[in-house]
Amino acid sequence: MLQKRRTTLEDVARLANVSAITVSRALRRPDMVSPELRKRIDAAVERLAYVPNFAASRLASARTHSIGVVVSSLSNGIFADYLQAIYDSLLPLGFRPVVVSSRYSAEEEEGAIKTLLGQNVEALILVGVNQTRAAQRVLERSRIPVVQTFELADDPIDLNVGLSQRKGGYAATRFLLDLGHQRIAYLSGQRDDRARARLEGYCAALEEAGLDCSSLVGWLPAQATISLGRKLTLDMLAVEAPDAIFCCDDNIALGALFACQQAGLDVPGRISLIGFNDLEFAAASNPPLSTVLTPRADMGRVASELVLQVIATGKRPARRQIDLGFEIVARGSTGPRGARL
Repeated sequence: MLQKRRTTLEDVARLANVSAITVSRALRRPDMVSPELRKRIDAAVERLAYVPNFAASRLASARTHSIGVVVSSLSNGIFADYLQAIYDSLLPLGFRPVVVSSRYSAEEEEGAIKTLLGQNVEALILVGVNQTRAAQRVLERSRIPVVQTFELADDPIDLNVGLSQRKGGYAATRFLLDLGHQRIAYLSGQRDDRARARLEGYCAALEEAGLDCSSLVGWLPAQATISLGRKLTLDMLAVEAPDAIFCCDDNIALGALFACQQAGLDVPGRISLIGFNDLEFAAASNPPLSTVLTPRADMGRVASELVLQVIATGKRPARRQIDLGFEIVARGSTGPRGARL
């Protein structure tokens, strides 16, 4: 039995009856060959199921037209709009995102960054700003555009697009305080850097109001899911029900809503709930969830535009950090502190 081999550029050239250089030109710059020739080469590529060998092409050229993207999770819905915006921004201009998950691990993120740099990506877009020191060093030496997103860095590696997670946590808690709530709980899953920053904001708002921020904090080292939010809330309600709950994620908030309904506690009459991120279901729940809107699609779009600008011009923009801010979205799950039911 003959062993199959990978189809080469020369195989395509022979079938299309043109030179290998012409095939390469047609694949990389279709506008440089005639429509008739493109049609013939495309037919040969399809028939032979040819996939360009970019590893080999890098020997002749540093261009790969690929952009590395490292996200914290491929299953968490908060990254869906972000990734869609990156694809929508890059693909029409001939660049392809190469997406890798760090699984909320700084060490895995470091490995992903090194792997992507080894594949000669032309830029990197990263979720988060707290990379390991080793990762920071290789990024600084790479000389390619690097954009840190989702948070504002005190000292960005290169470019930075995001929002202050701490200010978002402070604003959500201040919103509940302004409604008259005093016993405000905080619930979260695993404490990644952004969840910790929101917790810092929560504590700052309560301490500013002369309230304790340590007694009503519930968390478990697990991904922020609806089920986790339900469990955390039921565990808290088994001890004492707070006036309001700030959930570090909308998934946690929806689980908290289900737990309150299961326990027969009216939302927002007995307990107010606010989430974070404004995921699609937040406006569709019953009651609809108040939340902190984070501009995730805008972050993906602006980050993509920045790396494309640097690749095209070779120059960094004068403004290297862009704060896209956040917005409190008040819906039916929050209301003034009322009589206990």
